Amino acid sequence: MSSLHDLPTPCLLLDLGILKRNIAQMAAAVARHPGVALRPHMKTAKTAQIADLAAPGKGPITVSTLAEARYFADHGFRDQIYAVGITPQKLDVVAALNAAGNAVKVITDDLDTARAIAAHPGKLEALIEVDVGEARAGVAPDSAELLHLAAILGARCAGVLSHSGHSYAGRSIAAMAEIAEVERQGILRAAARLRAAGAAPRIVSAGASPTALHAATLDGITEMRAGVYMLGDLFQAGIGTHALEDIAVTVLASVTGRYPARGTVLVDAGALALSKDRSTEAGPQDWKFGRVLDLDGAPLAGAAVVARVHQEHGEIRATEGDLPFDALPVGARLRIVPNHACLTAAAHERFIVLDEGRIVGEWSRVNHW
Repeated sequence: MSSLHDLPTPCLLLDLGILKRNIAQMAAAVARHPGVALRPHMKTAKTAQIADLAAPGKGPITVSTLAEARYFADHGFRDQIYAVGITPQKLDVVAALNAAGNAVKVITDDLDTARAIAAHPGKLEALIEVDVGEARAGVAPDSAELLHLAAILGARCAGVLSHSGHSYAGRSIAAMAEIAEVERQGILRAAARLRAAGAAPRIVSAGASPTALHAATLDGITEMRAGVYMLGDLFQAGIGTHALEDIAVTVLASVTGRYPARGTVLVDAGALALSKDRSTEAGPQDWKFGRVLDLDGAPLAGAAVVARVHQEHGEIRATEGDLPFDALPVGARLRIVPNHACLTAAAHERFIVLDEGRIVGEWSRVNHW
């Protein structure tokens, strides 16, 4: 496949130059805070080549599935946090990974699960998940459950972990910094309570892409986790995490039908190739199901968006003026920028990697669980 015209569609394109720029920006942002490590979250990228760029030297990473944990361990990434609440049934898998020389840590906020971790014969360490405002999972920093969990885990308690996913509701750098400080204060309070109770939390893990970039101070935090920053998407651009030009992934699609009378072009990228994520609907600009670019990556005339999706169909319409129907015969190629890179990428087995518009490689992804 020597050019974009030779690729089967739909497929996932990755701009290597933008990817490297995004990774360098996050590394520099975290490096402003002495003593704080970056533990990149690979849940969006899901490929070893990107992990090598984001965590050079096989540094610490975060994963969201056991399939990722196995895959990245096989690629030399030993130090991992599996950042989804563990179930007792999955402990054997983690213990087996650790028996092979890895250091995969799990998280929990559940007393019965903590007992299962403490009783397991294998090598296991756990972080206690702390809720600092997202209200998704975790115990409150001032709760009795926090100390109870630490007492049950005993020496297997490696520290505390929080996630400021509610930073996605922010719409300014100042708002991101404020949420980052709320998270920092909350998880530091939890860590201090553990120390006062005789525990020794060596890991104080926090983060999300917006707060990792814009936190004013991270004093007391040992590491920041962030993931979507590598690829970027329309939602993150809308909340100010990065610019529209910093989105490294697009979906290549082919025109399958053109209907000037109703102002619509159909492409072969629908809900399965793009996802049905509508996160930009509540943002400053609603991109419907994706922003449409031409084959060279320039915005398509008419400020085109994917206005509607079916399983394998995407309906493209102009939001300003008209679509350039003369330039869009059946078979023409377009690129679609996703609302939510994590969900869009999950539909694809590989990245087609571009460098200055040329195909330079194919990187397989570890999807599923």
